[in-house]
Amino acid sequence: MSTRAAARPGRGLFSPRDRAVIAAAAISMLLVQMDWFALNLMLPAIGRDFHTPTTDLQWLVSGYMLTLGALMITGGRAADLLGRRRVLVAGLIGFGVVSVVCAAAQNTAWLTAGRAVQGCTAALVLPVSVAVVTAYFRDDRQGRAVGTVLAFSAVGTALGPFIGGAFAEHVSWRAVFLLNVPFCLAAALLLLRYVPETRDEGSRHGLDVPGVLTLAGGLSALMIGVDQGGHWGWASPQTLGCLAAGAALLAAFVVVERRSREPLLDLALLRNGPFVAVTLAGSLSNIVYCLVAVFSALYLQQARGLSPLDSGLIFLALSVGVGAASYWSGHLALRVRAETLMAAGMLLSGISLFALTQVTSLAVYTAVFAVVGIGVGLSWALTNVATQSYVEAGRLAAASGLVLTSLVLLGAVAVAVASTVLEALSGSAARAASDGPAIESILRAAALLAVLGAAAMAVVVRRNPRPPGPPSAGPGRTSPTVL
Repeated sequence: MSTRAAARPGRGLFSPRDRAVIAAAAISMLLVQMDWFALNLMLPAIGRDFHTPTTDLQWLVSGYMLTLGALMITGGRAADLLGRRRVLVAGLIGFGVVSVVCAAAQNTAWLTAGRAVQGCTAALVLPVSVAVVTAYFRDDRQGRAVGTVLAFSAVGTALGPFIGGAFAEHVSWRAVFLLNVPFCLAAALLLLRYVPETRDEGSRHGLDVPGVLTLAGGLSALMIGVDQGGHWGWASPQTLGCLAAGAALLAAFVVVERRSREPLLDLALLRNGPFVAVTLAGSLSNIVYCLVAVFSALYLQQARGLSPLDSGLIFLALSVGVGAASYWSGHLALRVRAETLMAAGMLLSGISLFALTQVTSLAVYTAVFAVVGIGVGLSWALTNVATQSYVEAGRLAAASGLVLTSLVLLGAVAVAVASTVLEALSGSAARAASDGPAIESILRAAALLAVLGAAAMAVVVRRNPRPPGPPSAGPGRTSPTVL
């Protein structure tokens, strides 16, 4: 047993083993993000195969988001207790197996159930991938390592529509699920070969089951209420009942956690001002990202009349911008405080997104789209870098799960609310998706959110001065035990 996280080839350099660790986490993140965003452009093809209206396939997306969002904190804490490498490998294997099951689906019920289970396995991958890297790199290289992993995650997000559109047009939607399998195998093999096991060695008790049940139930009820609010009506008994039940269960979760000897979530994180501020800022940036990804796809296909493949090609510009910014964010964070860079990224994304709604040329649109990606990628990637610097080593995966849950839940809420607003602006749900001016209004509102978020983040930085330094340099930081 050793407390050394890795062999150091030299200050600031990565050894071959270091690169293998980064690659394992990067492939894991890219895989899940690419699969998630590819599905949106495959829904029409799936509907044709199963002779089902596309509007009836909503739960292929919602079921996945529901289980993913409800279980990420649980998955992160399970990894802290049982071993981060072990849980991540289990999640990858499960994701690959369920992908094959989804590819073989013979009806929509089969595929919907498969997607829900796939969300459960993804909840073991997303939060743990970042924690594996932050546990391994406990020096000034951590920011660059996390930035590289998140760059691949962002590339997967923007590649998803391209992959989904290309396969839907020229291959088969089933092949997209099968594409997951080699990625799962490659990442799992790299983890088993190169990544040392880390866990919370200070834990004396098992997983907090009452906490798991109340948290998962509360988040599930909230997400169902948000997801179905537009369909049921925001003031309907069903919607209000789900939201009320979710709030009650989350209140019960807080009570359970206060009494637990080994809580699922360290409530002290919620009293940690900088952690909460950065998480909320990152969530706001992710809201902007989600609105851009969803409504730009509608705009290009429905309002501009582009094919799924052509729309996917334009989305590659967003991918390049987000990926490049995410990668270089770790380098920049060595010189400039991460929170300051987040504010700059949000300001850039807001200004460029507003400009995006003013252009008509597709060539100019593509170039500005890349700048939007740079701004979003800078602020989004640094959320994980900055928040992990405020967390004790034993709670890395659980904290990552909390951050990602906030990103997913608030992003889902924003898309649901924006969809309702879009229908109101268009005056008709039937033509909302092709109403270019209404979609541009939604994107301008997102641009305003980004600018306001940048201003708020600048205030946080000014009121909470902290000298820049490596992410692991905060007080009370200890190196995790590596087996």
